[in-house]
Amino acid sequence: MTATEQHASSPVAVVTGASSGIGAATARGLAAAGYRVVLTARRKERIDALAAEITEAGQQAEAYVLDVTDRAAVDAFAGRFPTLDVVVNNAGGALGADPVATGDPDEWRRMYETNVIGTLHVTQALLPALTASGDGTVVVVSSTAGHGTYEGGAGYVAAKHAEHVLAETLRLEIVGSPVRVIEIAPGLVKTEEFALTRFHGDPEKAAKVYAGVAAPLTADDVADTITWAVTRPSHVNIDLLVVRPRAQASNYKLHREG
Repeated sequence: MTATEQHASSPVAVVTGASSGIGAATARGLAAAGYRVVLTARRKERIDALAAEITEAGQQAEAYVLDVTDRAAVDAFAGRFPTLDVVVNNAGGALGADPVATGDPDEWRRMYETNVIGTLHVTQALLPALTASGDGTVVVVSSTAGHGTYEGGAGYVAAKHAEHVLAETLRLEIVGSPVRVIEIAPGLVKTEEFALTRFHGDPEKAAKVYAGVAAPLTADDVADTITWAVTRPSHVNIDLLVVRPRAQASNYKLHREG
């Protein structure tokens, strides 16, 4: 088999929010597992650099600038794929940690648009290609926030609960089709941007999230979990996988040293 033939025959995986953190790590993991990875995010320079890194490692990747909240752009992107093997809905994030009484409705709206409507746009647009492949997989990267509440997190918790329900309902609705629906729900993950973005660039507030936690999850830990779930035999569906660091028993029970 020539390199061109091998490239054409490789399964294809789309990863949203691939410019950093879990998305970037997942792209690396799937590429190493033999997928041709399509990296999407809004930050062109980030995904271009990652695609170059993966390609230089002898694997397959391409970058495509995409805002998942822009339905017309998502539909145009989806038109590139007559068939598709995997989509990892990772784009999203948290904004603020205010109580319900004083939460910013605009931040709530933005979280809902990225985490829920963005996942809806991408899944709806790519589902025909996933079905046409005869063996497709939808991955929704939610959060333990989608399975339990905590004070100061209502906006993010609400969005992630909705994303969880989206995945659960889709699985019910398409049972019998050749498409799996996998939800991965990480707990405390330390990445370079998540907490910093949540606290509007305040490094002290961001650092407090992880203070005293000896070993929070890393982006690579979650990416390993996603890659493992995706690469199970096609008849095996990992409906829901919750992954936390050992130091975290729940959203509000966390062991901190010192």
